[in-house]
Amino acid sequence: MGTPFERAAAGAECAAEFGQVRQRSVHLAEPLSPEDCCAQSMPDASPVKWHLAHTTWFFETFILEPREADFRPFHRAFRVLFNSYYNGVGDKHPRPQRGLLTRPALADVLAYRADVDRRMARLLAQHPADPALAALVELGLQHEQQHQELILTDVKHLLAQSPLFPAYLDAPLAASAPVAAPAWVDFDGGLAEIGHRGAGFAFDNELPRHRQYVAPFALASRLVSNGDYLEFVEAGGYRDPSLWLAEGWDKVARGEISHPLYWVRPDETAGGRGAWQEFTLHGLQALDPARPVTHVSLYEADAYARWRGARLPTEAEWEFAARDVAIACGDQNWHPEPRAAGSAGLAQMFGECWQWTSSSYAPYPGFAPAAGALGEYNGKFMINQYVLRGSSCATPHGHARASYRNFFPAGARWQFTGIRLAR
Repeated sequence: MGTPFERAAAGAECAAEFGQVRQRSVHLAEPLSPEDCCAQSMPDASPVKWHLAHTTWFFETFILEPREADFRPFHRAFRVLFNSYYNGVGDKHPRPQRGLLTRPALADVLAYRADVDRRMARLLAQHPADPALAALVELGLQHEQQHQELILTDVKHLLAQSPLFPAYLDAPLAASAPVAAPAWVDFDGGLAEIGHRGAGFAFDNELPRHRQYVAPFALASRLVSNGDYLEFVEAGGYRDPSLWLAEGWDKVARGEISHPLYWVRPDETAGGRGAWQEFTLHGLQALDPARPVTHVSLYEADAYARWRGARLPTEAEWEFAARDVAIACGDQNWHPEPRAAGSAGLAQMFGECWQWTSSSYAPYPGFAPAAGALGEYNGKFMINQYVLRGSSCATPHGHARASYRNFFPAGARWQFTGIRLAR
């Protein structure tokens, strides 16, 4: 099947797609100040300025350097400053210290992007029918789209650290109508084909496509809502150790988690507690019981499922169920929407929250990473992580598919992570 990063858009199509994706990253930074773009709120997050530079570094390092006839780096130090985890490329600036990089300034990073974009446009014009070049460009664009989602989630975590609760977007979120209780959608299972089907782009961790037996199962028709999860909180779900995996209960016992990440309950009076609120990219909002609960860890998702007498789906079950579901995501309000009124069957499979599965992130049978530094993209992270499926409200348009395997540690909460029940 050619390279493990599949797709070939050549010529004008490739150049147009390159310009659109690159411009969107800059557009995401426009509501922010230079100070916003420099700060780093925790080691797992990165400054917006670093995201803008690293995605540019990717094209300069993996495409321009080996292919540009008169290649000269924009700045020699950037090779180290903006390398993320590619040991095959060389040294890296420590990840927890990215927020200390006050230089280069944001304006210099934007100049770096403009320079690399100009050189990439020239290279694409010189090689309009080169499928190997087109495949590398597509990988770089898919990589940049991943960072566009990270820009939004990292900015949200950063802004949430301020007692001012500043909004990234000025427009408030509209209140939602109540949603009906979820129904169970049954699947017969059977011997299923799992993995990328072969048409369009895929990351190497979605390959090879293989057969796997899936026992009969059922999925909830919608995601768990804020109202559903509030019942768990108010029923003492965070006080019952029988519901929790050991590592999760340790976090509860240490006081690290007691509700979803961005839920806020301010004091209303000296003798009482105010109503729950939720910090969003639109600022602090009243907690909407109809919207999907998000920013929960695997530990919380698993505990909630146990409390409901259910479980989390395996990734094979999720993909089996999603095979023929229409995909919709990208450029919404950047906050999960409630289930649409009158919708039937499975809803919210894509475009609202990444959905935790019970599956450890491991290679498919016969998996083989790409040669060289690009082979570090996915394979070396196949340990101590869990798979999430679907896509989120922050996932760019065109970046979701049924075989997509997202992955995070069990305790991660700053991404738009939600819950779909299985049984």
